[in-house]
Amino acid sequence: MRKLCFNPKTESFALARSSPSSPLSLTSSPTLPRLSFSEPSSFHEDIFIEEAEALILKWNPDSSAYAKVTSLFYQDRNEAKQYINCVNQLQKTMHSLLSQNLSSDKLILAHNLMQIAMKRLTKEFYQILSMNRAHLDPESVSARSSRTSANSSASDYDDDFAAEDDDIRAAGDSISEVEQVSSGAMADLKLIADCMISSGYAKECVSVYILIRKSIIDEGIYRLGVEKLSSSRANKMDWEVLDLKIKSWLEATRISVRTLFNGERILCDHVFSYSDSVRESCFAEISRDGASLLFGFPELVAKTKKSSPEKLFRVLDMHAVASELLPEIESIFSSDYNSGVRSQFLVSLQRLTESAQILLAEFESTIQKGTSKPAVNGGGVHSLTIQTMNYLSVLADYLNVLSDIFPRDWLPPQKSSSLPESYLYSPESDYSASTPALTARFAWLILVLLCKLDGKAKHCKDVSLSYLFLANNLWYVVARVRSSNLQYVLGDDWILKHEAKAKRFVSNYEKVAWGEVVSSLAENPAAAEARAVFENFNRKFEEAYRKQNSFVVADRELRDEIKGSIARSIVPRYREWYNVLLAKVGSVRDLTATEYVTFTPEDIENYLVNLFFFGTSSSAVSSSSVSSSPLRRWS
Repeated sequence: MRKLCFNPKTESFALARSSPSSPLSLTSSPTLPRLSFSEPSSFHEDIFIEEAEALILKWNPDSSAYAKVTSLFYQDRNEAKQYINCVNQLQKTMHSLLSQNLSSDKLILAHNLMQIAMKRLTKEFYQILSMNRAHLDPESVSARSSRTSANSSASDYDDDFAAEDDDIRAAGDSISEVEQVSSGAMADLKLIADCMISSGYAKECVSVYILIRKSIIDEGIYRLGVEKLSSSRANKMDWEVLDLKIKSWLEATRISVRTLFNGERILCDHVFSYSDSVRESCFAEISRDGASLLFGFPELVAKTKKSSPEKLFRVLDMHAVASELLPEIESIFSSDYNSGVRSQFLVSLQRLTESAQILLAEFESTIQKGTSKPAVNGGGVHSLTIQTMNYLSVLADYLNVLSDIFPRDWLPPQKSSSLPESYLYSPESDYSASTPALTARFAWLILVLLCKLDGKAKHCKDVSLSYLFLANNLWYVVARVRSSNLQYVLGDDWILKHEAKAKRFVSNYEKVAWGEVVSSLAENPAAAEARAVFENFNRKFEEAYRKQNSFVVADRELRDEIKGSIARSIVPRYREWYNVLLAKVGSVRDLTATEYVTFTPEDIENYLVNLFFFGTSSSAVSSSSVSSSPLRRWS
């Protein structure tokens, strides 16, 4: 899994001031100079304003070269805490002065000082955010959240960071330097945000935060390979290109939700914990564009006119990821400010559902309207069978997603004039109300395939070939079911029933293809004329073998079973005839010299062993039997 990397544009100053040897926290209670504004109730307003003016002007970047190049929070955190306390008390003093005289010189001075202080704090806020980009990246913040709850109150945060500083001093290296810097920066940002919001300067604070943090989200999504894509551009793309973008989206979405948006949510909740409305509106603003880009992509894919067979699986992949992340998305984007993001995500999820339903319906229609050649030469497995079972085998890996996408009443039609009655009303096609919808639907799709194959088999010129074609294809279907998750969808009963049907096709094939060969050997050798029987057998066997040796049985297990069954029907009878005649003649040499005995029992066995090998059977037959056999010229 790719990880987000947010490199700071400038070196972080926070490393120098947050070393384990001398940690400081603004939320702790350092020993402060006894300035008047720390105890405002004990001093006159004039004295407080005078002392506040001295401290605020000291850090005024417009009047002090030192203040322009130095960070208050970096230089002296104790003084930074005094500065915050000073501003907070200045705000209270201004409220007091307002109630006394709206145009007093003291009120005007206090107001001017407040503006200078806010400008200073805005500068500090910007510096902390920009110079700690690497330490405030969403991944680090997400990891740290396991120890600090993002939804704690302000006082909880103060206690947490104070306790953390104590732990750092005690444990030394127990917490990484990056986490120390991250904690300190988050505490500083929160302290400034609390002060500015309470003083009525929330807009200035939030605008700086949005400027920095929004760029991090947008940059993160870009680095994860998600880019803005128009509908027209998506439709013009080759499927391979769009497929790569979908794969990037699948990975990027998990990382974005669980790291990028989650980390930003935690950071924003912490920094702006003073105000719920500020916190929610700020997060909505920094995440809106990135979330819209990310969560709008599935709808874009669903609307494309691409008809690649793989599209259904990509749609199911996207639906699975979206469904998996839905609870987290609803939690992260839970506020009314994020209602548009949630709505867009739910719309995309719905479009994926609709797209999957349409694509599966198109798949069924493709099977029914298949216009490929009627049957495979030699009765082998048809390309339609291979493609359909490949598709269904992969589809069976998406059972959980399909259960979510398709309703429980998603059952196949019970009657259809387009399907052969022998198939439609067979026991295999009966589904009760208790049959799971997915089971019934998968069985229906295979039934549609088998009916299509049945139609193709009827175009075979040879009856035995049509039976072998059906046996080959149904056997292949059953084998694919056994070797995939389809076995769990359809169940053992379905497998056994269709395996039995395949064997019936084999039996019918043997009767049609080899029945005359078997019947040419009378059951009582002594009661018939040997010459006529052998000559009839030779002719029937040559005709059958000539035709059947051009046929195909690709599956080894089925091929061995068919050849074994044929051998068991022919060889014992032929051996009996052969032995009876041998007893009369007296020697094999005299018997094989007769003009009407062409094959020994071993010859018959050898030829049957090499049946269905595309005309290469002679390579496995003994040289003596081949040289003496009329089959040699075409076997």
